[in-house]
Amino acid sequence: MDFLGRVAASLRTHRPRWVRVQAPDAWGRYVRPEAGEAAFHVVLRGGAVLTTAGGARLALGAGDVTLVTGAGDHLVSGGTTVGGPASWPAVDFGGRPYRLLPEADPAATPAAHAVREPTSLLLSGVFRLDGKGEHAPPVELPETIRLAAGPEQEASVRGVVELLRHEAARPGPGDGFPPDPGTDAVTGTLLDTLLLCVLRSWLREHGAHTGWGPAVYDPAIGRVLCAMHRNPEQPWTVERLGALADLPRSTFARRFTESVGRPPLGHLTLVRMNAGAALLRDTDEPLRVVAQSVGYASEFAFSTAFGREFGIAPGAYRREPGIRVA
Repeated sequence: MDFLGRVAASLRTHRPRWVRVQAPDAWGRYVRPEAGEAAFHVVLRGGAVLTTAGGARLALGAGDVTLVTGAGDHLVSGGTTVGGPASWPAVDFGGRPYRLLPEADPAATPAAHAVREPTSLLLSGVFRLDGKGEHAPPVELPETIRLAAGPEQEASVRGVVELLRHEAARPGPGDGFPPDPGTDAVTGTLLDTLLLCVLRSWLREHGAHTGWGPAVYDPAIGRVLCAMHRNPEQPWTVERLGALADLPRSTFARRFTESVGRPPLGHLTLVRMNAGAALLRDTDEPLRVVAQSVGYASEFAFSTAFGREFGIAPGAYRREPGIRVA
């Protein structure tokens, strides 16, 4: 797996949750991501309007993909909806994919004002993202990333959207049918792939020189980062890492720091601490084993480094796994 793949895999901490949004008339729904979630909307047919918390309106057409990285509420609507957003129900993802959402309440959308629209079909959902983990981007992503349909959209994005359209066309519970075998698994996998495609496309167009962009597009630095993250227990030194990058020590150290935002050994410490935090959270391994697994010869050395980096002792973190390390 290359470095961008590792970035996407570590940012996404849970499988996506989604619903199929289908409405032939005027409709509107709140989308309320929780802290640490990014919402997405994939327009498979028809169109919609996305209104951000700041009031910006973004018209979406068939084939458009939008990722809303901000934690604020936003609105998704279609047709002519009256009655005000306060009357709109919130989308409930709730781990129930392929639930057909009802149309807007007729009392909130009088027939005299409703405009008959071609049926719109969207996949809307959320990714749970870890913004403080080992791959957290040093630069903030924009609140909204939109990949518009058309010749400028990457072929890989168009391909994933077409496959999602195919899966969404299969009969499901919202249509009164049992789910088609494998549809949920296929859709979840495609959405995971779509997140990677969105990040790659945005980095290529806007972030190639900021944040993780230089590391992603620098084969030498990317090779070193992959080695660090794959084998944090190795006795890495600047000399060894520079040799892996096939660069002189001083050139490597300078290039790594400029690309990643931390010097090589400083970043290695963060990688080891995050790997150790994951083992503390997800396993019952003794502290001695955790320490050795991430490159420390003793519990004391690991505990000292962990407390210095995160401000909490490993034992306290294990007892309170809900605590978020920085």
